[in-house]
Amino acid sequence: MPKIYYDKDADLNAIKNKTIAIIGYGIQGRGQALNLRDSGLNVIISEIEGLPNYEQAVKDGFKPIDAKAAAQKADIIQILTQDHVQASLYKKAIKKNLKKGKSIVFSHGFNIHFKQIVPPPDVDVWMIAPKGPGALVRRQYEEGKGVPCLVAIYQNASGQALRDALAYAKGIGGTRAGIIETTFKEETETDLFGEQTVLCGGASELIKAGFETLVEAGYQPEIAYFECLHELKLIADLIYEFGIQGMRKRVSDTAEYGDYSRGKRIITERTRKEMKKILTEVQSGKFAREWIRENKKGRPNFNKMRTESENHPIEKVGETLRDMMPWMRK
Repeated sequence: MPKIYYDKDADLNAIKNKTIAIIGYGIQGRGQALNLRDSGLNVIISEIEGLPNYEQAVKDGFKPIDAKAAAQKADIIQILTQDHVQASLYKKAIKKNLKKGKSIVFSHGFNIHFKQIVPPPDVDVWMIAPKGPGALVRRQYEEGKGVPCLVAIYQNASGQALRDALAYAKGIGGTRAGIIETTFKEETETDLFGEQTVLCGGASELIKAGFETLVEAGYQPEIAYFECLHELKLIADLIYEFGIQGMRKRVSDTAEYGDYSRGKRIITERTRKEMKKILTEVQSGKFAREWIRENKKGRPNFNKMRTESENHPIEKVGETLRDMMPWMRK
């Protein structure tokens, strides 16, 4: 079992007199910033003027400044921009302002693990990664609950990195649920693998394959959409709440039998071998190099694949059907 920390293991006073800069006021940045402020901590925001996130920060009572100014003022610098812009942001605005005793913080280890960002040795480098989107981090906090987080220490120059990381985690409400100890390597590699093979890549291709199989066999696209995409939420919610076997106990016996007897015909040994190949690409840095190169070239493949996916028939059918279900919109 990994080490798990809770409220009793964290002390907000450890960072009470420190200034925390949240660089990037997106969904995760907003959730963390508001929780930290409501926990009585000193938070400043960096966002680009004129963007919607800047306006949101102003509405929330912050006075956003640029990244360079935020890095100069802060003791703890949390970078919550997208992965592909973090390295250039670090070089332009943060690197020169990382003085001894400061902490640079992440919620995903990509840029540290793959050495796109190499901090000086006299600063602390740690991660607090909530296992949920920023909106959930905020909502759970407001309800007196919390979202579980991962904690990882990459550099402990001060000798107090874990203490400060747990205090930060408490500030966003994470210690109410539990903070699981990991490493930047483990968090990064498992996160990329999960996205590519199961959560995003695997799930979306499985949905489209099922939809296409039914449509090609002559069934109505609308019926195929409901069976292969719409109803997936029911199953995902049951798995989320009760686990896989708990889900099976809450569907029909027919569905449960079909699960046991047919699932392995879809996810075959060939699929598992390909998963291992993808994991090797993640571990070796091959995927990271490919993604970094793609961004430097202006994202030609990314944009092409996005356009193709947006024009898939399942998107057209789904758009029409979702209009019939206004209750799904928040």
